[in-house]
Amino acid sequence: QVQLVESGGGLVQAGGSLRLSCSASGSIFVINAMGWYRQAPGKERELVASITTDDGTTNYADSVKGRFTVSRDLAKNSVYLQMNRLKPEDTAVYYCNTIGGRDSRYIYSYWGQGTQVTVSS
Repeated sequence: QVQLVESGGGLVQAGGSLRLSCSASGSIFVINAMGWYRQAPGKERELVASITTDDGTTNYADSVKGRFTVSRDLAKNSVYLQMNRLKPEDTAVYYCNTIGGRDSRYIYSYWGQGTQVTVSS
C-alpha cells in the first residue's frame, strides 16, 4: 500500500504564491520520479512539473516555466511545488504523482487525492 499525502492548496489572489507539498509513504522503497499534474474543470489532466530522484532533472509545462519550481527531499520521499506569480488560469485541482514501487522490478504510477488551487483575479 502506497499513500501520497498532499497539502498547501488554497485561495490566492493573482500575482500571489502558494507552495504545495506531497509525501509518499507505505510500501515504496524505490522512487524514480515525482511530480505534479493539474486538472481544470472541463479539461484533461496535464503535467505541470516533474523531477527525477537520481539527478534532479526537471521538466515543466511551458505555461509555468519561470513561475513554478519543483523540488524534492529524498530523505522524506517528498516533492514540492513553489508557485509564484499565480494567474487565474492556474486554477485547478493539483495532483501529486510518484513513479516507484517496492523494488526496481515493480514500478507503478501512484496518485495523490488532489488539492484545490484557486487564483482569483
